[in-house]
Amino acid sequence: MAEFAGVASSLELFGISKYISVPISALLVWLLVVKGTYKSVEKIFLVASFFYIAYIVAAVLARPSWMQAALASVTPPSLADLRNSAYLYMMIGMIGATIAPWMQFYLQASVVEKGVTAKQMGTLQLDVITGAIFATIVAAFIVIACAATIYMAGHRTIHDATDAAVALRPLAGELAAILFGFGLFIASLFAASILPLSTAYTVCEGLGLEAGVNKKFSEAPFFYWLYTSLIAAGGGVILMPNFPLLKITVLSQVINGLLLPFVLIFMLLLANKRELMGKHVNSRFYNLVAGVTAAVMIVLSAVWIYMT
Repeated sequence: MAEFAGVASSLELFGISKYISVPISALLVWLLVVKGTYKSVEKIFLVASFFYIAYIVAAVLARPSWMQAALASVTPPSLADLRNSAYLYMMIGMIGATIAPWMQFYLQASVVEKGVTAKQMGTLQLDVITGAIFATIVAAFIVIACAATIYMAGHRTIHDATDAAVALRPLAGELAAILFGFGLFIASLFAASILPLSTAYTVCEGLGLEAGVNKKFSEAPFFYWLYTSLIAAGGGVILMPNFPLLKITVLSQVINGLLLPFVLIFMLLLANKRELMGKHVNSRFYNLVAGVTAAVMIVLSAVWIYMT
């Protein structure tokens, strides 16, 4: 739902109604996965990821104070901020959007489908770390672009992406607004393909059913029907009149953040089983990073729930 909300919001910037953009995007997403092979789908995803550079360009065009942005990035939040339930809500959502539970499931499923061997684990690890760094850099530039324009201009109420782009246009220029909308469309369409795919993989693996983009519809019917149903349901809900696109987008990421510790804890238990992992068992460093992340999310979630 959140990803199709992003599709709807982004194309509304260019005057395209959600009643046109969402059905067409849903059909494109469905055809991409159902009719493609894993290699072809992966190549399209890789090309799409390069369009995220649009956010970096939009941030540069916004002409922010780079020194102020750098200092703010390493300055911890104040106690007053941490006592603010709205601030905690957004913090949990930011982390949930960056390290989403569904990403962990999709990654494992994609490794299996690609047939990665133990000898290729080093290359795969480099692939994942590079992707994680790139994702964080793009997210940072989105924040910088919005802080330097929308926030500085006093726009405190953003209902959808149209509001954001309208605020960007007079402050950073027409090109920045177009790039922002284009980046949101690509990001949303990209994730709208992967999210239901991750769910379909996980459910089928849990039930012991055939799953995989490389399989034909007749070879993995439950996998493809579940994928189809998820796309239809997600896109269908967004077409409801007066649907709160931005609220749903943020709420979905907050839910990701609340669920993240459960996924990380069980992943750590699996990754530290020597009889399962052999020499690839988790190192102390990775255990520390994942453990601290899970602990921080548990504390943030508990405090926010208590305050709410």
